[in-house]
Amino acid sequence: MAGAQEKPPQSGSSAPAAGGLEGPPPEESGTVPKKLCGYLSKFGGKGPLRGWKSRWFAYDEKTCHLYYSRTAQDANPLDSIDVSGAVFDCRADAEEGTFEIKTPGRRVTLKAATKQVMLYWLQQLQMKRWEFHSSPPAPDAALAPDAALDAAPAGNGPALHLELEQEEAELEEFLSPVKTPTGLVGMAAALQPAPAMPLALQNISLKHLGTEIQNTMYNIRGNRQPQGTVHGPPRADSPLSGEPQRQEQPSPPEPSATGKDPADSPKPTAKSFLTTNLIQKAKCQNSFPLFAEGLSRNRTAQEKALALEQQVLELTKELKSQKELVRILHKALEAAQQEKRASCAYLAAAEDKDRLELVRHKVRQITELGRRVEALEQERESLVQAVSLRERQVQELQQHVQLLMDKNQAKQQVICMLSEKVTQDFVQPPQQPPVLPDAADRNFLSQQEKMEHLKDDMEAYRTQNHFLNSEIHQVTKIWRKVAEREKALLMKCAYLQAKNCQVESKYLTGLRRLQEAMGNEAHESSELLRELIQEALQWEASETSVDGVELSPISEYDEYGFLTVPSYEVEDLQLLAKIQALEVCSHHLLAHEAVERPLRERWAALGELTPSVELKQLLRAGVSREHRPRVWRWLIRLRVQHLQTPGRYQELLGRSQACRHPAARQIELDLNRTFPNNKHFTCPTSSFPDKLRRVLLAFSWQNPSIGYCQGLNRLAAIALLVLDEEESAFWCLVAIVETIMPPDYYSKTLIASQVDQRVLQDLLLEKLPKLMAHLGQHRVDLSFITFNWFLVVFADSLISSILLQVWDAFLYEGTKVVFRYALAIFKYNEEEILRLRDSLEIYQYLRFFTKTICNSRKLMVIAFHDMNPFPMKQLRQLRAAYRERLEAELRELEQFKAQYLETRASMAPVLPEGCTSEDEGEGEEEA
Repeated sequence: MAGAQEKPPQSGSSAPAAGGLEGPPPEESGTVPKKLCGYLSKFGGKGPLRGWKSRWFAYDEKTCHLYYSRTAQDANPLDSIDVSGAVFDCRADAEEGTFEIKTPGRRVTLKAATKQVMLYWLQQLQMKRWEFHSSPPAPDAALAPDAALDAAPAGNGPALHLELEQEEAELEEFLSPVKTPTGLVGMAAALQPAPAMPLALQNISLKHLGTEIQNTMYNIRGNRQPQGTVHGPPRADSPLSGEPQRQEQPSPPEPSATGKDPADSPKPTAKSFLTTNLIQKAKCQNSFPLFAEGLSRNRTAQEKALALEQQVLELTKELKSQKELVRILHKALEAAQQEKRASCAYLAAAEDKDRLELVRHKVRQITELGRRVEALEQERESLVQAVSLRERQVQELQQHVQLLMDKNQAKQQVICMLSEKVTQDFVQPPQQPPVLPDAADRNFLSQQEKMEHLKDDMEAYRTQNHFLNSEIHQVTKIWRKVAEREKALLMKCAYLQAKNCQVESKYLTGLRRLQEAMGNEAHESSELLRELIQEALQWEASETSVDGVELSPISEYDEYGFLTVPSYEVEDLQLLAKIQALEVCSHHLLAHEAVERPLRERWAALGELTPSVELKQLLRAGVSREHRPRVWRWLIRLRVQHLQTPGRYQELLGRSQACRHPAARQIELDLNRTFPNNKHFTCPTSSFPDKLRRVLLAFSWQNPSIGYCQGLNRLAAIALLVLDEEESAFWCLVAIVETIMPPDYYSKTLIASQVDQRVLQDLLLEKLPKLMAHLGQHRVDLSFITFNWFLVVFADSLISSILLQVWDAFLYEGTKVVFRYALAIFKYNEEEILRLRDSLEIYQYLRFFTKTICNSRKLMVIAFHDMNPFPMKQLRQLRAAYRERLEAELRELEQFKAQYLETRASMAPVLPEGCTSEDEGEGEEEA
């Protein structure tokens, strides 16, 4: 390095351009961006060579990397530090100038020459990191290098510069900007000799020995051929990039403006050529620095803008006053014109009668004006009273102010007296025991030294605190930006997954239709189709994860334990189940960000639950899973608070253990038939069957008139899956049976359930006449399908996500919700049902068509908007009418039954000839 600085260039070598020598240095020019570079000490090494090593550091704007080498003249860097994901730290108890750069993979300890240089590096690295995260992605330089270099600064420079100014202003609130240390950073530092180390071997990097050898050979060649380069970030032509290295040839010197021959001009030294080369490299960097001149110009422009705004405000006020004056003059002119017109009319009147009428009109006007004067006089008197009241208040306030001033004066007198006493104590200190002079001096000096140390520590901790505050502030902003980008990528990923599910669903639907079209024909294509179907049924989305991105495959069970793809023995139904699962997954992914996330935020923001229109709308849209247990408990308590007593459930459990209920046998039989597609009720080790048994037995003692009815097991099971507590599930069952559903809904006659079926038929005829005509044509009785819907509130019919959304509204609004959703289900599938032309096909389709509904939002809109109007008054009237009619039919049936029994009892038994009665046969056998 010394040789490179001392050896002048050859006469035949090319010299740098004259402009490069005459221009200002990069740190002082407003047109050349600052380059962040300089010498720092880096702690590293192993064994006896471990210690501080002098390194030349240079920051690359494009990659946001801090490259370092042994000297500024080295061609290739030893390594780099990724600043984009790094955080910076400086410890107050560490050696002066020491700071750390922490990246996810490493921790680098650096030391600057002074504390000012350390703070300058930290602030500049913070700004460079923010600039990198705030700037938009650069265009691909490999495709169009010139366009990339020209378009990036022109398109995004001003906006990015403004954003960086705002960030610098925010950082100034934490830590004042540090001035650029002269000669220690930037291009000027490259002209200084490298810091000397105690041992030359200690400064060599054994870890990057190959790069050290390359740099040494390059420096030797540079000494022979007098041209120097200052290392910056690695370029495309460096050996690290895998391409042959190309050295930049400086351009020949231009003739000066005075007309001197280039040969007469002084030969540039290696140092001057080094400066020129540094300036040329700094010009090539694409950065957006913050200059002091630019800040002052911005401040001047802001002051001008404020002055102009004040002028605009003054002119606006003046214009407003002028407009008010013009308005007053207009009113005066109109009054004068009216007076003139009245005088002219009086003079122009031909008869005395007309003049008399004009005089009367004036008298009326005078009377009206008198009234107005009286009103104004009263208003003046009220204002005078208000003014007098205000004056009294002002006098009271003045008295209060005078009192405070007197207190203040008294306090000042006390302060003066105390100050005089303190002064006297200093002038004539109180007598103290004599202290030896040497001991007193030593004590004073030690205390003074401690104070100086404490002041230094306080200043160091204050600086550290300010810097760490700025670091936390900026890292938080960067984290928020990264979180927003991650959220956008997750939304895009969910959208692509949904599209993938839709494509797969269409593929499976196509296979199914192709299978239906081919029928049972046996040939090669049918065999191939069967293989494709088997492959599609076994395919899982998790196998398509690419580049480590974990997608969301169709899981076997949903969050409540229900099978997402029911297991059917028939291959056609298996295909339909897989298609349905894909459609559900697609709708869930598409609605997650657009619907579910805002809905979850609304539920989280909702405080105490109170009945309201807003709560009803939220319940209709569905409750998020984390809030559903809390909301259901509130809804249940709202229904059964007049029935609920402390310890009631435990009392009923004790009664069921002490005495066996007659319905216990039927309950045991139904336990194994409860939700065979739910893992919580089919797993042998699950505790849910035992919980369900206790809930049903307790209810059988709670309501002896019902005891147990088939269907109650599924109602209690749904409550257990959501609430996960026996007692809460028990009261949920009580709320449904005894408060929400009509009486006799679960009695032995099921009379209320039969009434609701007839009401549903009537509503279907009103809302969906075309569908009912089609079903009537094929003699399809819907009560075979819908009776179970009402009895268990769709527990066996809808998929779990839609089922629980129905229950959310059902527990709040009552049975009207069941009617709404029953109508909506038929409306949702109306077109599919109308395509069927055979009663057997219609019955087969109605068996599972509720499972094909996957768009919960569409179903909810149909139920609560398309089915309107749906007054509760109409529902009550229909129920009353059909209940009366059904009870009459049941009474008539009972009469027929009684007549039949009477007829049979009155008729004597007649035996055919040759036959014996049972009694006679038994007598003969005994004989």
